Amino acid sequence: MTAQSIEYVELYTENRKPTIEHFVSSFGFTQTAESVATDRHSTMLCHGDVRLMVTSGEAVAAYLEEHGDGIADIAFGCDDVAATLDTARAAGARTLTAADGPPAVSGFGAVRHTLLPRSAPADRRLPAGPAWIPTPNPGPLPPWRRRIERLDHVAVCLEQGTLQDSVRRYTEGFGLSRYSSEQIEVGDQAMRSTVVRSATGLITFTILEPDPVKGSGQLDGFLARNRGAGVQHLAFLVDDIVLAVRDFEDRGVEFLRTPDAYYEMLADRLIDLRGQTEELRATNVLADRDEWGYLLQLFSRSPHERNTLFYELIQRRGAQGFGTANIKALYEAVDRARTAEEPVLHAQDGAAQ
Repeated sequence: MTAQSIEYVELYTENRKPTIEHFVSSFGFTQTAESVATDRHSTMLCHGDVRLMVTSGEAVAAYLEEHGDGIADIAFGCDDVAATLDTARAAGARTLTAADGPPAVSGFGAVRHTLLPRSAPADRRLPAGPAWIPTPNPGPLPPWRRRIERLDHVAVCLEQGTLQDSVRRYTEGFGLSRYSSEQIEVGDQAMRSTVVRSATGLITFTILEPDPVKGSGQLDGFLARNRGAGVQHLAFLVDDIVLAVRDFEDRGVEFLRTPDAYYEMLADRLIDLRGQTEELRATNVLADRDEWGYLLQLFSRSPHERNTLFYELIQRRGAQGFGTANIKALYEAVDRARTAEEPVLHAQDGAAQ
């Protein structure tokens, strides 16, 4: 009666070919299968254990007009699909099942969850509809196309006042556990955050909402652009973030720039990383730590027209957190840089975007 894995995420886009090209040529994904119908065209892309389905066509036009490019489906692999469907509905999820498709239920905003049997072969853990045509195996992949290991987490942005009910639906309906909760305050902005995770560790959602008193400019901005709740970013776990940033940036991925003042403060904040400061500065990589270890992370600029979705690279050296301290550190660095009259991005365009 639990969701155990994310089988794939489905991205709706108005520009399927350029979007696929971006993931293949810049992020190193490989096309593995394709499905064509009269009203939709879907392509499955893979990198490591990440499966990303890119879909366009008349069937998704209404979604795109309302929300722009974005994640519309996060498919869960379940130990018992029928039982998970029952518990999800009991927790408040709506049934969205098509007559010829696998069970699907509402998640948050316009995002749904297709429910698939975790024990089924990979070729059966795909949406129903026209047959999926496998793409010929490209053979051995170069190192830069093997940087991403799996989907580390999905960042979800909700309307103010809906966080607790959403967390309840994921814990009661899908068997996820509450991992952590915190209030994040940066200057005159604030947000609330709760992390929920499956027992397998293969599903992790960081769920955010604006603070009801202070508000949060960057979350409010996302909600306005997306016209409601949705996936703010996908975080890809990588083996070596410095190499990954260099590889992907050379091939067209645009990452956010970090002010020099951040690295001046980093040497004092994380003494053990002093020897890597210049390497991190050269690639704009951010660093944080928790009681278990360190993490390194960097955020991309959104490649989508409405700026409704962006991507994160994250490397974990034991750390189990999500770089919360970087939000505050970036804010302080920006303030220091402004004092020095150095033009930089706002802190909200960094770790929190």
